Amino acid sequence: MRRRTFLGAAAAPVLAAAPVLAGCSGGSKASGPRRPLRFQSLAWQAESVRANKALVAEWNRQHPRSPVEYVQGAWPTVHDQLLTAFEGGEAPDIIHDASDDLADFAYGGYLADLTGLLPDRLAADIPRHSLRTGTFQGRLYGVPFLQEPRVLIANRKLLRAASRVRVPTPDRPWSWAEFRAAAKKLTRDGGRDGHQYGVAWPLKEPVSATLNLALSTGGRLFHRRADGRAEVRFEAADQVVPRTVHDQVHADGSAARATLGMGGSDTLPGFFAGRYAMVPLGFSYRQQIVQQAPKGFEWTVLPAPMGSAHAQGVSPQTLSIAADCPRKEEAMAFLAFLLRPENMARLALGDWMLPTGTEALRDPRLRVVKYGWATGTALAGTLRAAPAQSVRGYPEWKDKIATPGLQEYYSGAIGPTELRNRLVEDGNLVLARYQR
Repeated sequence: MRRRTFLGAAAAPVLAAAPVLAGCSGGSKASGPRRPLRFQSLAWQAESVRANKALVAEWNRQHPRSPVEYVQGAWPTVHDQLLTAFEGGEAPDIIHDASDDLADFAYGGYLADLTGLLPDRLAADIPRHSLRTGTFQGRLYGVPFLQEPRVLIANRKLLRAASRVRVPTPDRPWSWAEFRAAAKKLTRDGGRDGHQYGVAWPLKEPVSATLNLALSTGGRLFHRRADGRAEVRFEAADQVVPRTVHDQVHADGSAARATLGMGGSDTLPGFFAGRYAMVPLGFSYRQQIVQQAPKGFEWTVLPAPMGSAHAQGVSPQTLSIAADCPRKEEAMAFLAFLLRPENMARLALGDWMLPTGTEALRDPRLRVVKYGWATGTALAGTLRAAPAQSVRGYPEWKDKIATPGLQEYYSGAIGPTELRNRLVEDGNLVLARYQR
């Protein structure tokens, strides 16, 4: 799915893919000035792949002297594959990735600075807080174009049957305390159909969900010191979300412990069976629900709980240009074409996500009540750059420190003091190696 593993990709597939992607550094004299620019897309859903390929074909019909070749990439291996391609001088010209994967490539000099290349229309259309997700040290290295809020997918029938549970709206979301209380009321013991939990937390990869939702309470976890270096602090605002999840599992009994090691898709059969009343998921999971839900199953999209900050962290999908690309202006022209409002909306619909552009967000197809589209577009204004966006060493901190630490905390194996020691003390030792 869209959850990505940045480290540990197998070497053989990466090396095998590199010759296919050759293009950025090798195509000047040897293959002529009009070789196709290589566009590596990470689209994977059938609708999204069709939309991307159709737009490439449309561009090629309109610009026969500046052709673009579509190259299929994959989310699970993209970080290591790109690193190998960059170091070998064989990277694609136009690169589809995610903003939380760009820092090492940007600081390493592998990506072109797009600040002076970005057309005024795009600069004005994409909000500044979105553009900041692709900005490092004041330079733009990735243009954000698709984003995905985390929402609550709820069983409408169970929600309706629960007494005294206020249904949240984007204008009046639940507070974290209200969410905890609602999950308790949606929990039922025994009976002919077995136990019904108020919520299922799929936290096989717990870090991004925890950090991005903690932004709603003012939590940032990563802070900049006076010398510009990043450090980890686990303060009161950072602890609200993880403590809520922990207490729902171990104190309230309103969250299913068995789902903590699951991915989002793994929870859907239990959700359809009525075992879980709500599941926090990325907005794009709605497509799977539409495809897989049994006939007559009623579901709805609710906003995620919010704290005083009324914000949610997000790491948008981005488009970048390789630093070695010999025709950066042409690459940007294609990028600008791909991100015209009508095309950005088309890509968003194909991926069941939200566009970053304000014009594309006005597309009527993204504002219908059906399948929760209107709820998603109403949340677009609350999305902000994920706290870890520009932190060097974040992938290692996430994989070696935060992931096992949060998994053990949520399972009950360690307490809050040990979690803090790992995230802060061990975590800062990791970050220090990247900031010398």
